[in-house]
Order: sequence, then C-alpha cells, then structure tokens
Amino acid sequence: MCGIVGYVGLQEVAPFLLQGLKKLEYRGYDSAGICELNGKLHVHKTQGRIADLECLLNQKVISGSVGIGHTRWATHGAPSDDNAHPHYDCTGNIAVVHNGIIENYQDLKTLLIAEGHVFRSETDTEVISHLIEKYYQGNLLEAIGLAIKDLRGSYAIAVLAQDSPDELVVVRQDSPLVIGLGMGENYLASDIPAILDYTRNVYILEDGEMARMTRDTVEVFNKELVPIDKAVFQVEWDPIQAEKEGFADFMLKEIHEQPKAVRDTLAGRIDQDGNLTISHDIPVSLVKGITKVQFIACGTAYHASLYGKCLLEDLLELPVETELASEYRYKRVKADANTLLIVISQSGETADTLGALRLAKAKGARVLAITNVVGSTLAREADAVMFTHAGPEIAVASTKAYTTQLACLYLIAAYLQEQLLGRVDPSSLIALTKIPDQIASVLAMHEERLRDYAQKLVKATDAFFLGRGLDYASAMEGQLKLKEISYIHGEALAGGELKHGTLALVMPDVPVIALVTQSLLKEKMVSNLKEVKARGGDILLLALADSGDFSDVGDEILLLPSTLDFLAPLLTVIPMQVLAYYAAKARNCDVDKPRNLAKSVTVE
Repeated sequence: MCGIVGYVGLQEVAPFLLQGLKKLEYRGYDSAGICELNGKLHVHKTQGRIADLECLLNQKVISGSVGIGHTRWATHGAPSDDNAHPHYDCTGNIAVVHNGIIENYQDLKTLLIAEGHVFRSETDTEVISHLIEKYYQGNLLEAIGLAIKDLRGSYAIAVLAQDSPDELVVVRQDSPLVIGLGMGENYLASDIPAILDYTRNVYILEDGEMARMTRDTVEVFNKELVPIDKAVFQVEWDPIQAEKEGFADFMLKEIHEQPKAVRDTLAGRIDQDGNLTISHDIPVSLVKGITKVQFIACGTAYHASLYGKCLLEDLLELPVETELASEYRYKRVKADANTLLIVISQSGETADTLGALRLAKAKGARVLAITNVVGSTLAREADAVMFTHAGPEIAVASTKAYTTQLACLYLIAAYLQEQLLGRVDPSSLIALTKIPDQIASVLAMHEERLRDYAQKLVKATDAFFLGRGLDYASAMEGQLKLKEISYIHGEALAGGELKHGTLALVMPDVPVIALVTQSLLKEKMVSNLKEVKARGGDILLLALADSGDFSDVGDEILLLPSTLDFLAPLLTVIPMQVLAYYAAKARNCDVDKPRNLAKSVTVE
C-alpha cells in the first residue's frame, strides 16, 4: 500500500517525483503529494489523482533539487488534503512520508499533545514527524534513530530537514524501500519500477536498516547507527516485471503478500499479552443488547461470512444468519434495532451489498462493515468499520482480501464474546498472531508440490472440494478460485452430502481436494473420503500437522502448521489459491484478468 519516492541531486526534483509516483500508480492510492527542499521545505499535496497534483504544481514555482513524494492508500483518516503526505512537524523544519502502520500511534499522539505538539491530520504518520522534532538536535540521522525506538508497527520512512538541506534520511521496518545509485544523484522508492528509468544499481534495504543519502554518497546503518557494508543489487527485470516485483502475475504476488497483509490487519488490535484493542474500531454501544447477527456479502466475501457464521454460532448464544446480498435485497427483511448486520466487501462499492445494507438499516439494524477501502461508500454508510489494511489488490481473483477478512472476523468474534459473555481466550488471539508466519511457511513448503500437482488438472473438466464444518466454508472459496481463473468447473460439498447424488460423478482420476482440519469431524470426513477412494478419485488432502495418519485416503497429502481448528481456514486457503493459480497457468489462462469478470461489481 502507498508509494514513496525521493531524490537528492542537482536536477529539479519535481519531474522525477511525479514520474516515479506515476510508476507506482498500480499500487492504488487516494491522494498524492511532494515536498521539495529549496532553502525551505515546501509541501504540495492534494486528495485525488496524480493528475490533480500536477495541476496544483503547475501553479507553483518548483526549483528544489532535493525532495520526497508519496501516494497514500488511506488507513488512518479518510482521504483528504490534510491527511495526504508529506507531513510536517510543528516548526515546519521536518517533513515525513511513511508507508505502513504505526500500531501505538494513539498513545504516542496523546503523549506528544501533552508536551505541546499540535497535530494537523488524523494519520498515524504525523506522530513520526513530531517524534523526530522532539529528538532533533541538529543531527537528523540520530533523531530518527531515537524516534524509531518509540515506534511499534511497520514502516518505511523518508525524512527531510530544512536544517540539513543536502541529505535525505530513510529507514525500513516491514515495508519495502530501495535506493537507486546514480552519478551525482541518488534515488529512493518503495518499489523498483519508480527508478528503473534512471538506474539499475540499487541497495535493497532490510528490516532495521537506515540510510543517509546525499547527491554523492549513500551510507547504510543498522538501528544502532553502526555502518553496514551493503552489497549492490543489479536489477535485470523489465519494467512490467518490476511492477510485479519479479512475480509472473499480480495474483501470485498478492498470494505471497498475505503474510504481510494479515500482519497489517492485526497490527494494533492485539497486544503482546493477547488482549484485544479494537474498541476504537467497534464501539461497545454497537454490540450491547444485540439479539441476532446477520452477515451480508457477495462472492469471496460471502465465503468469508460463512466462516464468520461458524465462529459466532460456536462462541455465542445468538442466532446467526448469512445471506447473499443479491438475494437479501428481494426477500422480506427480518432485521431490527437489536440486529447486528456485518457487511463485507473488499472495495466497499459492491452494488448488491450496498443495496442490502440500506434495506436493513432502514429497519433499524446496526451496521458493522469490513472493507479494505477507507472513504468507500460502505465505510461511510456503516455505523462502524473494521478496515482490513490489505493494501490494493489488482488481480481480479481475491486472495489477500479474503485472508484479511477472515482475520477481521476472528477479531470480531472474540470481541463479541468478550463484550456479551464477559470472557475471551488470550491464547487463541496469540495463536492468531502466529498465522502470518505460518502462511509464509505454507508457501515455502508446498508451492512447488502444488505446481506439480496442478498438471493433473490441465485436462480436467470438473474438480470437487470436500470439507465439513469450517472446512466446508473454506471449500467454497477453493472451488471459486479454481473456476474463476482456470475455467475448470469446481464444486464444493459438505462431506456428508457426497453420497446424496454427487458421488455419481466421482470416477477414476477425478480430482478431489479434501480439507480435514476440524477435530470433531475428522473421523466422519475420513469415512466420506474412503467412498471417494473406492471409486478411484484422486485426492489431494489438506490437514494440520500432527492430526493423524491419512495415508490410506490421500493420494497427495499436504500437512500445514498446527494451529487452532478455528484458525485453520487461514491456512487451508493458501494451497487452494496456489493450486488454482498454477492450474490456470498450465491451461494458458489470463490469471490476472479472467474472462467475463470485473474486480469490483458496481452494478446489480
């Protein structure tokens, strides 16, 4: 999410900054801005597109040769001129751009306000500029080194100081930054595409590394300000590949972004002791006294809502309903002032979902939205919003949008349990914080095997996805991924329903993807799979490690990291996404833009 560019050299800075930001437009954004250093810091920023920023700059005289630029994807505070980057400190001596999420920004902001600092925006980023101001004693690098010790979260930060006119200082933690090396000038970007027209020699900063850039030098340090001898990386990607960070397609890139996306979703919402900190997202008043929960969604978001239904039915003593938004709009709406309506949409602009929301709200329902887009219609019309913080998703088939929605739903389920029943299990929330690393390990362990297995699907006309309980909800998403990008017919079944008709379609070598992660239903599911095995079906089985021996039913067995049964869907979906991707590639399908489909369905 977001884009950063920077330049220090002898040329006018504005052309490079604008061109670099345009190269990063594919990442998605809602506002843009630059800061040039020309005797003084001059910030120019606006809500909207880079074209709007260009119009603004055409009315100015821009002649500085040091500067930073940013495109913002809103996370804290709606899209606006004030919330756009860069951000000043109180004195106007320091300007900052930032990608990532500062988890403890509210505590820091409260402390800084008490010390007399004045804030101009709603963003988490602005606390960084004021912290640097607090520690600044003439050495910008040292001030930033002290400031980041107070930060908790993810960040890529670039900083200019009026008192240090010949340098640009940057730091990275969990958000990418690259430095391009030139002759008499050096370049900064959050992604390689922004600098490929200028250089192919770069430093790729690692977590915890800082750098001080001048026109002639780049010095790299660790967090303790000890110099590092950094190796130069030579970029051999073409510009289109560079947008995808070396991945063949945006979908594959987004599959691999899921560890970070889920980590960003959880950031600032669970403390280190496993306590929830989401009352700023969901006011207690919104959930007190509810007697029913309804989920409204479409497509992948609907499959996420099936997961939410299973969670809430198990954890609460309330009736829970899940409705397709397109159907809900034409049914007799049974919602009232004691109904909590949980509405899920990646874009926040899904037409059927918005229509259903308005019907339920007219009946008095309380509306909690889960969406990825700050400032979307859904976010504006809901009573409360939990943003997924997944960052832009470019491929039509949702991947990181889905896993971040599941993470949000688990947080909501725990919050409702805490508020309505007075209890919550901190160990389950600590287990949730381990999911990002476990997703990364699933990709590392199984991607090659899944690519090989996908060859079996090249000539397939049908594939069946089987699961029970939460695994059935996950199977629904797995079959959707396969058919929407590979054009292989996929069908999801609750395992016990197989013998009620569909077993007639199981023949030798028919691919069957089986999910067996729910302890209570494991024996029943194994019995269902033996029926498939007896008829020659080719079974790819997904199970949690240490959950038993499945060698008598699975032709190919993928063991996933051990976790709670309730959290297994965040792991089982990863192999199904990867399988769908490689099956589509093997069939020469356009993975990012499948036929007949659009990313955001904004018509009924």
